[in-house]
Amino acid sequence: MMHSVRASQALARLPEIDPAIAALALWCSYRDSDWPTTTQGETIHLGPEFPLLPVSEQTGLMAHHVLHVALRHSARREAARERYGPHFRAEIYDLACDALVNEALLQGGHALPRPAVRAAEIVALLPADERPDNVLADLDSDKLYAVLAAQTAERAGGDGDPVARYAQTQGFVPDLKGSASDTGEADVWSGRVEQAMQAGRSAGSGIGAALSGFGDLPKAVIPWDIRLRRLLGRALAQHPRLSYRRPARVWLARDALARQTGGVQPAFEPVRTRATPRPRLVIALDTSSSIHSTTLDMFAAEAMSMIRRTGADAHLLGFDSEVHSRHHLRSADALSALKMRQGGGTDFAAVLDEAGALDPSMIVVLTDLDAPTGRACAASVLWAVPVRPITPPSFGEVLIMNDLDQLSPRTSVGAARVTGSL
Repeated sequence: MMHSVRASQALARLPEIDPAIAALALWCSYRDSDWPTTTQGETIHLGPEFPLLPVSEQTGLMAHHVLHVALRHSARREAARERYGPHFRAEIYDLACDALVNEALLQGGHALPRPAVRAAEIVALLPADERPDNVLADLDSDKLYAVLAAQTAERAGGDGDPVARYAQTQGFVPDLKGSASDTGEADVWSGRVEQAMQAGRSAGSGIGAALSGFGDLPKAVIPWDIRLRRLLGRALAQHPRLSYRRPARVWLARDALARQTGGVQPAFEPVRTRATPRPRLVIALDTSSSIHSTTLDMFAAEAMSMIRRTGADAHLLGFDSEVHSRHHLRSADALSALKMRQGGGTDFAAVLDEAGALDPSMIVVLTDLDAPTGRACAASVLWAVPVRPITPPSFGEVLIMNDLDQLSPRTSVGAARVTGSL
């Protein structure tokens, strides 16, 4: 329902120029506000500057914020904030969202208030090997954020970062607010966007007709850290077993009652006990590979959180061509704070043999898999890699710890399983 006077002119014009955006606009809420135009969840707050724009730019800016709502950018930003923790840069995520939305609208023939950030111009500033062939089809806001955040960390921001200079030159101002009012789910909005894009293609105008593919559609994708949490929880879970050495408490109570009342003595019930005294997790860190510090910190947080909840005994083995360091992990900062030697070759045989000798519930190997994995290990093995491996290992399961490659197909029978959604 619309509760804004300022929105009326732009909303009335949308069906004429972009049926897809007009269809999505029906699911948004509108409010007039005293602050600049922003999106919060499913509500668009129109600031006092909005009616001062030409009608064409009002329509383009309205379409910009309707896409923010439809693509769930507020909710996705808050989800990314939880995932990345203290390393999250909200302004970079907002820049990625705005750049993709503006690029789509400009290709759809919309007029936007200038200057405006564009995904094509930002991608042109990246190293050649990180530029996708089709910006809108190959990138979404999470993938673009991962690339921009990594580059900003490497350049340490400031004058050495071309993306930061570009955003400043274009006068970029974030226009997303918290997602408190966002009640829509990814699959619901995905269906709405697909239907709206089809309507645009049928009408032959707007973004529906201009875009052959749009990668920033809302998707129900399970991030790698959530998949890691599930895998560790499954491996370290304490499954009770029946022990006939002593009776269950409920049987003792029933037996005592039967003796007091002269009733029939109940059938014996064994007690349930833990299958193992304590689960054990072994983390093998390949110090010859390059794993970004942010990824390592997120892995450490998830692993140590699961270790605390399950009471698992955790060990860290640092290795390259041999095992060169051994640590007993007891705190959440233990993994990321360790200092180990860097470089060297890679050989998995020695570390898997030593890890297997500890009789673990699971072995997690953080590596780039830039070496043959050798023979299979008797214990359950999870290969945690920063990017999709060219040649999957012959055993175990592969977890890709990279926002650029969140969904991965299953490999052939006999090879390691590459995790997608679980």
